[in-house]
Order: sequence, then structure tokens, then C-alpha cells
Amino acid sequence: MFVTKDNAQQSQGYNGHGRRRFLTASGAAVAGVVGGGTIGALGAAGSAAAASSGKRVAVLGGGVSGLSAAHELAERGYEVTVYEYYDALGGKARSMDVPGTGTGGRKPLPGEHGFRFFPGFYRNLPDTMRRIPFPGNANGVHGNLRGGTEELFARGAGRPDLHFPLRRVTTPPAPGDLTPSWIRDQILSVLDLATHLPADEAAYFANRLLVHLTSCDARREGQWEKVAWWDFIRAGEMSREYQVLLGIGQTRNLVATRAETASTRTVGRVIIEALILWGLLGRGMDGDADIDRVLNAPTSEAWIDPWESHLRSLGVEFVLGTEVREVVYGDGRVSGVRVAARDGSRQRTITADHYVSALPVEHARTTWGPALRAADPQLGRCDALKTDWMTGVMFYLRTPTPVVHGHINCLDSPWAVTGIGQSQFWDVRDFSRDYGDGRAHECLSAIISEWDKPGILYGKTARECTKDEIVAELWAQLKDGLNDSGKTTLRDEDRLGWFMDPAVTGLGGPDPQNREQLLIHPTGTLYNRPSARTAVPNFFLAGDYVRTDVDLATMEGANESARRAVNALLDAEDSGAERCHVWELFRPPEMEPLKRVDEVRYRLGLPNTFDLG
Repeated sequence: MFVTKDNAQQSQGYNGHGRRRFLTASGAAVAGVVGGGTIGALGAAGSAAAASSGKRVAVLGGGVSGLSAAHELAERGYEVTVYEYYDALGGKARSMDVPGTGTGGRKPLPGEHGFRFFPGFYRNLPDTMRRIPFPGNANGVHGNLRGGTEELFARGAGRPDLHFPLRRVTTPPAPGDLTPSWIRDQILSVLDLATHLPADEAAYFANRLLVHLTSCDARREGQWEKVAWWDFIRAGEMSREYQVLLGIGQTRNLVATRAETASTRTVGRVIIEALILWGLLGRGMDGDADIDRVLNAPTSEAWIDPWESHLRSLGVEFVLGTEVREVVYGDGRVSGVRVAARDGSRQRTITADHYVSALPVEHARTTWGPALRAADPQLGRCDALKTDWMTGVMFYLRTPTPVVHGHINCLDSPWAVTGIGQSQFWDVRDFSRDYGDGRAHECLSAIISEWDKPGILYGKTARECTKDEIVAELWAQLKDGLNDSGKTTLRDEDRLGWFMDPAVTGLGGPDPQNREQLLIHPTGTLYNRPSARTAVPNFFLAGDYVRTDVDLATMEGANESARRAVNALLDAEDSGAERCHVWELFRPPEMEPLKRVDEVRYRLGLPNTFDLG
């Protein structure tokens, strides 16, 4: 909802109708020939060869995983139809107009589920983005990415803030020189410069990272998947600073999962290693990418709308406003899918040769009946997967408020608040000229990751608050982190209005709902994540809950899962089409000998060499 100080009456929830497209019809046609002249991953010869497929594929869901699957399939000559619940594509990644806010020829103010960011270790998704033409960009929509140069760890109650520059190590070790002692020294150096941790706690944390870095795959899956990150780093026995910086700050604020329950395998492998350590060393990255990247315009303008236009040019059809009710199974195959309009009308059964379920897990599993679940037990295990709330609020401000050239992490906020001043990165836009009524110069996008702890204003959890109370509480927590040490970054008089994803409903009532939740990763999650291939020969799974190498609920995981689903489909048909390339997370070769030693120790029931207990 958008609320202004001049008019406190809330507007109707966004329904997608009348959403302006960034590309006009003529612009979309231009996009097909501008941007490197590429046809796709297969090239001209491959596309021509694949055009004879003639097989029909129904993709259930139009989020990142569904669009990624449709993209790969269309390039290989399949007839693809995407069925999407909303009246717009992109799922949680899409941006959306704030109804009734555009005047004087401007576009409506842009809203979103929560800000998008594209870490440098993403490689599958950037490859897809390069293959989406965009006028003037040789590398397609990938050229719309902009790098953040720093991160602010904002502290409350007068504690000193931490500014962390996001730049690669200027003198990284030469190949072969990346040793455990070198890594330990670098970790200790960063902790010494950027924190006030006791020396013994910093040393212990550095040791724990070495344990994980040198653990073999079997130990990670068989031991560390069962251990919470909080317990792995012994946060319960350490100082509050240690708990906030290295426990809570590395989990709850990034992936909406609690350090007390988050799997050590997931936190250590993706957040600590891929995002932070290898990112700072520039290894396993998307070319020379920055560690942290965002788009240069609202997500749908810079990415989703051009993607839709490109997919339509490849022959993909879209059926919007459609709810998937049941995947129908019989005689060893999926025979169809029962769908209906969102209001329950126009019920029908759609058919295809193959079916890719690309719905979020909380919605996908409701469409799998007993017969289908009996055909593949891994579908039933998905009932154990857990989701949680991680939803944003956009504040529209009179004054540009960049705060920092990157993301803000309010470490002491009880609601685990993160944010970013977006207009500083929208270098192809003039915010006040292009959006709203001309008064707003900034969109401060903030995300609440913790919905179950009391706030600082009302003493209530976010789930217990009304929307107005959530906004007031979130604003207070932002000010607590950003307005300390004698500076005033956020002023009440600058705030013009706000917007929250309309997928969140019933706030302030007995049963609040959030249709757009996020998969979380408590211990043991890995064992319940399904593969993209199922035991049903014409039914495949895509989504950030599917088992991938990324192993984290991300857009990268969604894209990788789609590639794996398409490859499984091609294998099922014994197709001669080129398989989708799948990039896996970087594995430093220098650690492999130590991991082989650890594999022997694990089989013998011995701890890791560096594990001091």
C-alpha cells in the first residue's frame, strides 16, 4: 500500500492491470536486433536444428525459475506456454507500480517485494541475462548491472558503525599459495580492522572457517548439515558483539534464516566462502564482476520486461492470472494440469508433452496429489521444507539519501533490517522527473527479515502489527541505526509515503498471511530438497527449493534449477539438443588435498584436522 502524509487513505492493492512496460512494441522489436546480435546459447545453427522439436511444454509459474526454463526450452525449439498466478511476470523478483501515484506523464512510483542484488559469484543467472537483448547494451540486460562499492553495518544505541569496502584483495595469493595460514591471517586482519572482538574470539572464528574450508563433501553433508551455524561457531558462549557480527549478521539479515537453526553447510559454503571469501579474492566470479551488484532501474524495467519481450519473440506464450490447482497423474505419467482463474472461475485442464513445475515450494506441493506423490517419494519430503517471511517496505523521500554506496545492514535492529538507497544506482533515470508526482527524489528500500521478535516502539512482533505500525516501527529502527553519532540521515519531514508488497495481507488481525514467502535453511534441509528430475518421465521441478549446487534460496539457485530441469527433460527424450551449461560454486584447487585427507578422517570417525572442538 502507498500512503502519503498529505492523504493517509490507503490505495487498493496492486493487481497488475495497466502496468506500464519499459519497452514499447517498437522498442521490443529493436531489442531483438540490438545487443550483440546473439540468438542465444545455441547459436544460429543450433536454433535452426532445434526448431523441429514440435514438443509442447507447460511451465507452471512465471518467476525466475519458470522464465529461465522457458528461455532454455524455447532456444531448443520447444513450444512453451507459461502459466502464472499474477497478471505480471517475475515472481518475487518483479517490480510493481504503486497505484495512482504517477502524474504529469511520469510513471507510477516503483514498488517491489524487496530489493534485488546480484552477487559476483552468480554465474548461471548472469549468463541468461547476457542472452536477453537490450537496446544499446552489447551484453543485453547484463549491462544494466551496477556495482556497489561498500556496505554499512549500522549500529544502534551510539555504537560505532562499520563501513566495509567491497573491493577485491589488491595482492591476492598466486595460484598454489592460498594456504590455510594465509587465509587465517587475512581473516584475522579483517576482524582486527573492522571489529572490536576480543582476540581469542576472532582467532576461534578464523579457526572455524578453516575447519569448514577444509572439510570434505561427505563431512559437510553428513555432519555440518546437521549442525546449526550458531553452534558451529559457538556463538552462545561468546560476547554479544561476536553473536551479532558473526552469527546473526551473517544469516538472518541475508537469507531470512536464524543462525540458531541455519545449516552450517549452507551458511559456510555459500555466504562465508562464495559470497565473502572468494568474492574478496575475485575467484569463481562472473568475469571481473563486482562483489555486490544491483540494477540501474526498477527490476521489471531493467530486466523482466525485456525478458518477456525476448521470450515472446522466441514463440513463448504466457497465460496470466491463472492458478495451478492440481497436477494430474495416471498410467505412469502426468496427463494434464487443472488450472483456473484466481477467482476460481474458468476451470479447465491443460495438456502438454512435458510439464515443468516452477512454482514456489509452498504452492507447488499443494498441487501434488496422493498418486503423484506415491510415484516419487521425494515429492512428499518437500512437505518438511520450511519457509519464512522476508518482505520489504519502500520509503519515498523528498531528499536523495544514499547513506552508503551499497547495502545497509542494521545489525542491532530487532527486526533484522537491511536496506539500500536505490536512486544512486539508477543512473539512467532521474527519479523525480520519471516517477510519481515529482516530489520524491529517493526510494529507500528496506527489508524486514525477522517477523517474530518485539520491536522498539510498540513491543510487538511485525506479524502482530498493523501495516501502519510496521511502517512506523521500521522507520524507527532505521533511524536508530542511521541517525546516531550526532548525524541525522533520516528526517521525518522528508518521508512522503511508503509501499508494501500486497502479497502480505491480514496484518493486525488474528491470521496474517504472506503469499510470497522465502525458503529457509534450518539443519537437515538438504535431505528434503528434491532433484529437478522426478520418477515421472514427463514431470520436472524448477525452483529455489530444488537441490542445486548453490544450495540457497536465491535467483541464482532458481536459474540453476531450471537448467537442470531442462537437461533432465532433454535426457528423458534422448534429445540431440545441446545441454544447458551449469556453473557450480568455485572450489579452490589448493584446498582439495586437505579435503582428501579429511575424507579419510571422516570415514575413520575422526574430526577435521583443524577442528579444536
